[in-house]
Amino acid sequence: ATPAGLEERLLRRLATESGTAVCLPQIAVVGGQSAGKSSVLENFVGRDFLPRGSGIVTRRPLVLQLINCPTEYAEFLHCKGKKFTDFDEVRQEIEAETDRATGQNKGISPVPINLRVYSPNVLNLTLVDLPGMTKVPVGDQPADIEHQIRDMLMQFVTKDNCLLLAVSPANSDLANSDALKIAKEVDPQGLRTIGVITKLDLMDEGTDAREILENKLLPLRRGYIGVVNRSQKDIDGKKDINAAMAAERKFFLSHPGYRHLADRMGTPFLQKTLNQQLTNHIRDTLPALRTKLQSQLLSIEKEVEEYKNFRPDDPSRKTKALLQMVQQFSVDFEKRIEGSGDQIDTYELSGGARINRIFHERFPFELVKVREQACEHTLTFLIYRHM
Repeated sequence: ATPAGLEERLLRRLATESGTAVCLPQIAVVGGQSAGKSSVLENFVGRDFLPRGSGIVTRRPLVLQLINCPTEYAEFLHCKGKKFTDFDEVRQEIEAETDRATGQNKGISPVPINLRVYSPNVLNLTLVDLPGMTKVPVGDQPADIEHQIRDMLMQFVTKDNCLLLAVSPANSDLANSDALKIAKEVDPQGLRTIGVITKLDLMDEGTDAREILENKLLPLRRGYIGVVNRSQKDIDGKKDINAAMAAERKFFLSHPGYRHLADRMGTPFLQKTLNQQLTNHIRDTLPALRTKLQSQLLSIEKEVEEYKNFRPDDPSRKTKALLQMVQQFSVDFEKRIEGSGDQIDTYELSGGARINRIFHERFPFELVKVREQACEHTLTFLIYRHM
């Protein structure tokens, strides 16, 4: 391989091994099915562009990058060079790309779809829309669909650089909120979690979510913001999102329980808050991220220089490179067995701990089964022999 080719390969390895694509500051949107996540995101964009329906609709993570721009269009990373100006086509492409990776059986995939939306009506913001949490398989979904979705969510929300947008409906008991349950588990101090309360207009007459929005019930450091989304009837009737936003504003100004909070409620305030909090979060995490990348870059540059000076006819170089590879493999193998290093799984046993568990719990059980089967075969043989 040429030095240029080696350099390109090494840089690709840096991108995959460092995990920078996952560890960059971002906002992950989590919530149960029908919590209103899709409506919140569509209100941000001002367009209907997300798939809708019953059951699990979001079956792959959607990395949504909003970019303020004088003209309005959308681009997919997997459709390079193609600009979508019709947002119905954006929805169809999301559905088609989802089916390409998961099939049409309501299965899920952790491989994200990357979508950029350029518009004069958005603030610069990057969000990751994750599948809604579910408990019961639908159709021919696998029986462990709940665990699959949970594992996928954990890949994003356990990262320290990830803010959580926990979306919960107001017409359900907040103590049973799937989003807040996940947030409490991965962010027990509530430092990374921003609460969003939807469906405030659907609460029983005589009740309100005032204590929640005032951050008195299940408090979060970053607080809660209430929004009012379009109803299913509004969506089916193609109600304009701008008209829906005006109705949302009127709801907060006229409701006796929320009137004093009106300036801190609604979709525009939520979008502005997320933009500011993500900006602050990036500013806080950037020094450590820069240091890490610079360290990795120096290491890769040193390795590139070694490859540039590599002569195929020099046997000492080949021997040195081979020894380095064997030593690195030995170190990595030892770390995996010990359960040390920077890739420790905190949700299930791995490495030596898993081997120990199998050896002391599963292995004796299997030995007993083998003995029993051997006794049965011996007994059968003796009976057959004496017949």
